[in-house]
Amino acid sequence: MSTTKIIYGLYGDDDDLMHGVKAFTDKGISINEVYTPFPVHGLDKALGLKKTRISDAAFIYACYGVTIGITLTAYIMNHDWPQNIGGKPSFDWLHNMPAFVDPMFELMVFCSAHLMSLTFLVRNKMYPGAKPQNPDPRTTDDKFMMEFVSDDVETIKQLLIDTGVEEITVKDA
Repeated sequence: MSTTKIIYGLYGDDDDLMHGVKAFTDKGISINEVYTPFPVHGLDKALGLKKTRISDAAFIYACYGVTIGITLTAYIMNHDWPQNIGGKPSFDWLHNMPAFVDPMFELMVFCSAHLMSLTFLVRNKMYPGAKPQNPDPRTTDDKFMMEFVSDDVETIKQLLIDTGVEEITVKDA
């Protein structure tokens, strides 16, 4: 029979949370997850998290949007609806490209923003119908929570108390 437990420590202030995170990382105790109502500056570095790659995805999505914009304007101007505008030849997209910078930019921003949002939601399992992952709804309002999965409950509880925790909850894993 496993004695592994899930321990939750609820803090009322982000400074106390950061103090707690540093205390646990200094002792070499692994923190499973931290729940906060807003981004806490420096928390990712204190937890030792790697830099996110969503900016790389945003660049790829922006390139995709520009490619759609170029393809769309070239197709419409040369094949679908060719028009003689200002005496410029419609078969020469390169000379007419400055007129299409705005729609290409808008498609770049549109694709980047929407696809980044979808990537974020899917990556974090926040898509429609997904099971909520937050163990305490107060962490969406004004509380901060650390989650541990460990066999050594008493050591973690004592360190949580030493770092100013407001509430400790222990559940079976």
